[in-house]
Amino acid sequence: MLKHAIPVLHISSAPAAEEFYIKKLGFRKQFAYCPDETKPDPCYMGLQRDGAWFHLSSFSGDGVAGNVMNIIVEDIDELCRELKANGLQIDLEPTDQTWGNREMYINDPDGNSVRFIMENAAGS
Repeated sequence: MLKHAIPVLHISSAPAAEEFYIKKLGFRKQFAYCPDETKPDPCYMGLQRDGAWFHLSSFSGDGVAGNVMNIIVEDIDELCRELKANGLQIDLEPTDQTWGNREMYINDPDGNSVRFIMENAAGS
């Protein structure tokens, strides 16, 4: 049986990704593999915050930048305040969508879209 899916986003710079995902979004690095410890890239790392996991990779062949990752959240407005306090630019402020969700979008330094979704916010 299926248990979890862990998306992998392609990045061009592990240090820039760490600045964005760890310092701005509040994720924690759970592991990292960099074959040459004297260089920050290529690198493959796993990040986690609460129950959300995903991986980042700057190895060639591990996807391309410009993907979308949806993260389901409990309180999108509280998260928005937190991210703004961390100095993050919000590309789409929390918005009630016609399909019933409340959503907020941000882009990482590589053009990957991270979409935070509060499901059925409109009560549908």
